[in-house]
Amino acid sequence: MLTREYPPEVYGGAGVHVGFLVPELRRLVDVDVFCFGAPRADATAVAVPAELADANFALSALGVDLVMAQAAADCDVVHSHTWYANLGGHLAGLLGDIPHVLTAHSLEPRRPWKLEQLGEGYRVSSWAEATAYAGADAVIAVSDGMAADILDAYPFLDPARLHVVRNGIDTDLFHPVAEAGAARRLGLDPERPYVLFVGRITRQKGLDLLLAAAADFDPAAQLLVCAGSPDTPAIGQDTADAVTALQAHRDGVVWVSEPVPRADLVELLSGAAVFVCPSVYEPLGIVNLEAMACETPVVATAVGGIPEVVDDGVTGLLVGYDAADPAATVAGLAAAVNALVADPERAGAMGRAGRARAVQEFGWPALAAATVAVYQTVLAAR
Repeated sequence: MLTREYPPEVYGGAGVHVGFLVPELRRLVDVDVFCFGAPRADATAVAVPAELADANFALSALGVDLVMAQAAADCDVVHSHTWYANLGGHLAGLLGDIPHVLTAHSLEPRRPWKLEQLGEGYRVSSWAEATAYAGADAVIAVSDGMAADILDAYPFLDPARLHVVRNGIDTDLFHPVAEAGAARRLGLDPERPYVLFVGRITRQKGLDLLLAAAADFDPAAQLLVCAGSPDTPAIGQDTADAVTALQAHRDGVVWVSEPVPRADLVELLSGAAVFVCPSVYEPLGIVNLEAMACETPVVATAVGGIPEVVDDGVTGLLVGYDAADPAATVAGLAAAVNALVADPERAGAMGRAGRARAVQEFGWPALAAATVAVYQTVLAAR
């Protein structure tokens, strides 16, 4: 398994996915994990080669890929996650004449804002991703929407090599709790409902849409934004300015920029009146599953794989997104949030339905078994 993120160094959905998938896979097959970052007990961490320490991040990532490819070339199957590790999987496959499986958590052609983060390295990351997709024995999409996106972005890919294995959720870890200590420590008023956002500060997550919509939230509602790891200093500053402007407009706005411990996150998810996911691009959205597993209704944009998770009118409310008309999305988010804040009984019913859906359809053991089935398919084809 080749991945940039692996616990405890996790900042996005791909890291969450790998962190939960690997333990379940290890019940079924032998798994060696190679990852970026600091040393850890249950994985081999690969450092950026010293000669590339000051290089564009895309080049330094490819340096790590070369080391990974050398290390992984004697396994039976190599499985890579995101463009950061895809080229390592591709090269390991060529070097060892072994099948390469990759999981698509996002697509570079669908994320033009990455140019802000990577500069001209965005062309390098795009090349690495496209090269890996062209050579992969199997591509796993985390949703039907993602599968359609892959075939649109990479029409050279044989649909027979494309498999859908959705992201999952550990409903034993994420479950409703009654404690409210985390909310109090953050300064929230326990007598007032609060709306919650959890995610990275990146164009993809649509945080600017949420902050604009929050100006029209019911005055009784508070807003808790748990958002950090900005892609660039500029987008970090834009977010800080928007939060400050919102705080001048209304009270009850709390921004947490540091990572939230999982126990606190479960408390915050469980206590929220509404969880909001305003993404402009989202292959699936694990965070929506986390909220649903904690019996919290979700208001989300109807993009990518989100409609496969959030059942509109049953486990939450979906809002249309059109890049050409962001004002309509802002208005839609505000209206949906206000509708649920004003009707706690309806919101509670959606939360219970969301928990049931998460338990029944998104358990990790079944998804690990489906992943092993993909391995068996590519091995049988050799």
